[in-house]
Amino acid sequence: MLKPGKEKSLRRHHPWVFSGALAKVPGHVAIGETVELVTSNGDFMATGACSPHSQITVRVWSFDAGVAVNAAFFHSRLRQAIQRRKQFQADFSTTALRLVNAESDGLPGLVVDQYDTYLVIQCLTAGAEFWKQVIVDQLGQLLPGHGIYERSDVDIRTKEGLTPVKGLLSGRQPPATVEIREASLRFLVDIVNGHKTGFYLDQRENRKHIRDYANQADVLNCFAYSGGFGLSALIGGARHVTNVEISREAIRLLEANLAINNLDKSSVDNIQGDVFAILRGFRNEGRQFDLIILDPPRFADSRSQLQKALRGYKDINWLAFRLLRPGGILFTFSCSGLLEPALFQKVVADAALDAGRDAQIIQRLGQAMDHPVALCFPEGSYLKGLICRAD
Repeated sequence: MLKPGKEKSLRRHHPWVFSGALAKVPGHVAIGETVELVTSNGDFMATGACSPHSQITVRVWSFDAGVAVNAAFFHSRLRQAIQRRKQFQADFSTTALRLVNAESDGLPGLVVDQYDTYLVIQCLTAGAEFWKQVIVDQLGQLLPGHGIYERSDVDIRTKEGLTPVKGLLSGRQPPATVEIREASLRFLVDIVNGHKTGFYLDQRENRKHIRDYANQADVLNCFAYSGGFGLSALIGGARHVTNVEISREAIRLLEANLAINNLDKSSVDNIQGDVFAILRGFRNEGRQFDLIILDPPRFADSRSQLQKALRGYKDINWLAFRLLRPGGILFTFSCSGLLEPALFQKVVADAALDAGRDAQIIQRLGQAMDHPVALCFPEGSYLKGLICRAD
């Protein structure tokens, strides 16, 4: 039952209910079990999954009365999400895309990514974990012949009273790398140990934008991972690409991706090391670039880390502005959901000012079209990007 006056967000169909909105949390409810939410007057509001260990105590499955949360429910929601992606797959000529984007597809805490004939799932919340086997069974019916691998090896599960876990759930064990296609490029993806579920699918459209600015450019690609932005710059006609990445395993994958695309390795430098330190070294050497890409990992997982994250974002953008030639282009991103777009712009503006550069925003960027954001769930919009021109 909700406390009086605490039903407003549910009336707007926001899918989260915090512990402070509840009159009490039923002690007999198992983690992830389905509960009904009613107002203090007993009026039905929603059906959701209970997570007594989390501040977000209930995540809504349905706002419609009489909806049973069962195998048929998940079959319907999954089928609808997959159908929505069919046009994306054709439009972007890709064999890899996000099929289910959690709350924004009406399935809180569930992520399903497709890499060719493999599905990689993340069950990030108590409800998704409770129904995991049912979800796997329904995915097997909807997409027969696909191996299903779990990558729920993320710390966020601990807030739900769950332990991180990964492993094969259905079908054949994935190979060391799975090859995917994205327009004219091929990529090898490590779905077992790679970042996120193996690849940054959310940057698909932004990789295409890189090509528009790369022709005859000296490019610096920071936090390069397996080379998505760097390879896109080469396809766009870059004169030279310098990739900087701290992980040796990621650089091996990047080098393999260069090879399978038959791209000229003589116009690429792959540098292993800390991006902040390497960019400071470039500044001291007086190096400059025409195009710089900053796609760092998430700097803030909680509000207590936000101030430290802001310093990190400002520092890396300040270094980038120092390294850009006059008229140079900066692609800068943040995937920290806690960092609001306006604050991100302010951080980048302050970095340019401290670097002594005037800059313009040419375009704002976000996550790919297969990562939709429900209008009633603004928290689903996490990826922010700016294309800036520096004078």
